Amino acid sequence: MVVNERILLVEDDREIARIVCDFLRKAGYFVTWASTGKEGWEDFRQEEYDLVLVDLMLPEMDGFTLCKRIRLESEIPVLIISARNEQESLVHGLDIGADDYVTKPFRLEELQARISSHLRRYRRYLKKDQEENQTSYLDGLKIDFVKEAVYHYDEPLLLTAKEKDLLFLLAKNPFQTFSKAELFQHLWQQDDQNGNHTVTVHIKSLRTKLKDEMKSAKYIQTVWGVGYRFIGEPNP
Repeated sequence: MVVNERILLVEDDREIARIVCDFLRKAGYFVTWASTGKEGWEDFRQEEYDLVLVDLMLPEMDGFTLCKRIRLESEIPVLIISARNEQESLVHGLDIGADDYVTKPFRLEELQARISSHLRRYRRYLKKDQEENQTSYLDGLKIDFVKEAVYHYDEPLLLTAKEKDLLFLLAKNPFQTFSKAELFQHLWQQDDQNGNHTVTVHIKSLRTKLKDEMKSAKYIQTVWGVGYRFIGEPNP
C-alpha cells in the first residue's frame, strides 16, 4: 500500500524514535526524525508535513511550546506522545492545539490507527479549505493564504517578507492578542528584549500600507499594555 504522506517525529529517545520510524516507514509514510524541540521547529519551518508527532519532555524547546508554535502556523494534525499521563498534561496539550494525546508505552498498531484517522480528517479539511483559500474583509482587504498574496481594493500590496508573516500570523488567529515579545520570538526566532522596537516598526509600516489608522483601526488593533490583535471583519 502506497501512502507517501509526510510525518515529522520529534522524540529525544533514540530507541523509541528508531522503532516508530521503522514501523511508519514500512507502512508507507515518509518520516523525518528530530531529536530536540528546536530541531523539530526548524524542520517544520523548512519542509511541508501532513502530521507531527511530538514528545513533551524535549531538550532545547519543550513539546508544549513546539505544539503552540506549530498551531499558530498550520492546521496539520499534531499528536502528543508522552510518558506523562496525568490529566493536567493531557488537558493542557489539547488546549494549546494538539489533536490527540497518546500515552507511552503504546502499541504501534494503535498509533498507526490514530495517525490514519487524523490524516483522513485533515484531507477533508484541505479539500474544503482549497475551495475557500481567500478571505475578504470589510474595507477592501483580501488575503489569499494559499498563494500568500494580499490585496487592498483589488490592488496587490507589496509587503516585505516579515510584514507578510506578521499579517498572516495575526489574521490566522483573529482576536487573539499577541505581545510584542511573542511576535518577535515567533517571527524572528530570537529571544531578544530589544525586539519590541523591531515589532513596533513593522506594525507601523504594515498599518501604513493597509491605510489602517491606529486610532480607528480596521485590521490591526493595539491592546494597550499588552500587544496587538487582528480585528478584520470578514465580508458576509
